[in-house]
Amino acid sequence: MKGMAMQQKKRIGIGFEFYKEFLDKQLYYVDKTLLIRDLLAQGGKVSLFTRPRRFGKTLALTMLKTFFEYEIGRDGKQVDNSRYFAGRKIMKAGEEFTRHLGRYPVVFLSLKSAKQPTYQMAYQVLVQDLIGEFGRHGYILDSGCLTDEEQQKYRLLLSGKAKEEAYATSLKFLSHCLYQYHGQNTVILLDEYDVPLENAWFEGFYEEMIGFIRSLFESALKTNDHLELAVLTGCLRISRESIFTGLNNLEVFSVLAEEFAEYFGFTQTEVEEMLAYFELQGKREEAREWYDGYLFGQTEVYNPWSMINYVKRALSNYEAFPRPYWSNTSSNAIVRDLVELADADRKKELENLMAGGSVEKPIHEEITYGDIHESPDNLWNFLFFTGYMKKIEERQDGRRVYVTMTIPNQEILYIYENTIYEWFNRKIQQADVTPFYEALLCGDCEGLERFISHQLAASISYFDNNESFYHGYLAGVLGRLEGYGMDSNREHGNGRPDLVLSPYSPRGTAIIIELKRADKFSQMDELCEAALAQIEDKNYAAELIDFGYRKILKYGFCFCRKTCMVRKNEDMN
Repeated sequence: MKGMAMQQKKRIGIGFEFYKEFLDKQLYYVDKTLLIRDLLAQGGKVSLFTRPRRFGKTLALTMLKTFFEYEIGRDGKQVDNSRYFAGRKIMKAGEEFTRHLGRYPVVFLSLKSAKQPTYQMAYQVLVQDLIGEFGRHGYILDSGCLTDEEQQKYRLLLSGKAKEEAYATSLKFLSHCLYQYHGQNTVILLDEYDVPLENAWFEGFYEEMIGFIRSLFESALKTNDHLELAVLTGCLRISRESIFTGLNNLEVFSVLAEEFAEYFGFTQTEVEEMLAYFELQGKREEAREWYDGYLFGQTEVYNPWSMINYVKRALSNYEAFPRPYWSNTSSNAIVRDLVELADADRKKELENLMAGGSVEKPIHEEITYGDIHESPDNLWNFLFFTGYMKKIEERQDGRRVYVTMTIPNQEILYIYENTIYEWFNRKIQQADVTPFYEALLCGDCEGLERFISHQLAASISYFDNNESFYHGYLAGVLGRLEGYGMDSNREHGNGRPDLVLSPYSPRGTAIIIELKRADKFSQMDELCEAALAQIEDKNYAAELIDFGYRKILKYGFCFCRKTCMVRKNEDMN
C-alpha cells in the first residue's frame, strides 16, 4: 500500500483552500462546480450559506471567484481562467451558465483572521484585508475611468489612513469603481462573515464590532447599485436585527435547506469514488462510522476535512486507526459549555445521546452569540448548526420547527467523551479529597463509600458501565496523595493489581486496590470479596513485604452505576 500512493496521478492536499491550487499542484478535487449553476438558477441576489467549520466553505468561494472573475494580471491583461474548469461538471451545464465565466469584477474578502483581543486590533486586521482587496484592483487608478475625487478617495483608503466610516462603506465604493472600469456589476464574496462577531462576543466588544460589520454589509449588499450578486459563508446565521437590518434581498441556506445541500461536505457517491481512486475500498465501512452522519436538507454528507485526512493517513498506513481530525481544529468550547452547565435534565439528555439516543428541540435559525446561554434550547441550536448534532427528522407545530437530533458519528462522540472526561477530571482536581485520604489510610470503608458515591453522583452516567472509567477516576484521585508512589496495572506477585500505593517511608501504610464492576447492586458484596480473594490468590503483596512495609491495607472496590462498595483486609508484618 505504501508504494500505491506514489503511483497516483493526483495526491491528497491537506489545508489547501484556493481552488486554483487543485489544478496547479495536481491535487485530488471533489467536483463541486455545479454550485455555480444552481447559484445562478436558484440563488438570491445575496445568498448566505451556513455550514459547520471545515466543510469546504472557503474552497467553494475561491472556486466561485475563479469562475466569475474578469481577472486582470500584472501585465494589465485579462487572465484566462477557463483551463481551471476544463473537464469540470459546470462546463456541461449549458451556455446559459458558462457564459458567465470570466465576466465580472469580483471582490473577495475573508473575515476569518479577525480574532484579536481588542476591537482596535480586530478592526485593523479587517482594514488590512480591505486594503489588500483595493490593492488587488489597483489597476483602476491609472485607467482614467475615475474622477480626481474618486482617485483621491481610493488612494486614501489604500493608504490605511482613511476614517473608520470610510472603511465601513468601502466595499460599496470599490464596487462603484470597478463598474467604472469594467462596465459590469460586481460579484461580492464574503467568507466566514461571522468570525469577527464570534470573537468580539467572547472578547467583550460585540457592540462595537457589530456596528462596523452592519455598516460594511448594508452598504455593500443593500444600497449598492453596482452589485451583481453576493455570496456569504459562515457557521451561524446571526439575527437579521443585528447585522442584516432591512436586507430584504438576503436568502439563507442553512443545514436545514434542501437547496445546495450537496455542495458542502462529501456525498456517499463522492466518498466511494475517492476511496476507489486511491484503492481504499476496504475502508468504506470504517469511514462511514467515523465521518458520515450529517444530514443537510435530505442529503447525507461526510465531514470533508476528516475524510481527506483519513484517506491521506490510510495511504501511508492502511492499518492505521481512524482519528478525530475535526476535533483538533477548534477548542470545542460549545460542547464544554453544554457539559459544565448541565443541570439534571440536561445530564439525562446527554446520557441518552451518548448511548445512541436522540433529543427533540425547537430550532430557530436567527440567533446572536449573546443568546447562547439565555435558554437551554439556544445551546442546542448552536450545537446543531455548528456540526455537533445531526438531524434525524423535523416537524412543524404552529410557527415553531422542531428537530429530532442525535450525535452524528464516532468522531463527534469522541469529542463528547473527551470533554466529559476532562470536565470530570477537573472536578476531581478541584475537590477537597482530604476526607478520602483519611478514610483510605485508616481503613474506613464507609467513609470511602460516602466520598466516592457523592462524587459519582455528579458525573455523566454514560461511563457507568466502563470499568476503565472507575479505574481512571481512582487513579486521578490517588495520584495527588503526598508521600506515595503509585503503580497502575503493573506486575506485582503473580499478576497485575489495579492500583498499588507505596509510601516513601517503610513505616507508612501500603495499599493494594482491586476493582470490580457489577451489573446489579445485589452482586456488589460478592464481587468485593472476589477482589480481595484475587489479591491473596495472586500474592500481590509479596513485593511490598519484601521491601519491608509493615502495614498493608488490601481493598476490594466494586462499582455499580454511581454506587461504590468497599471491603478490606489488613496485613501487619
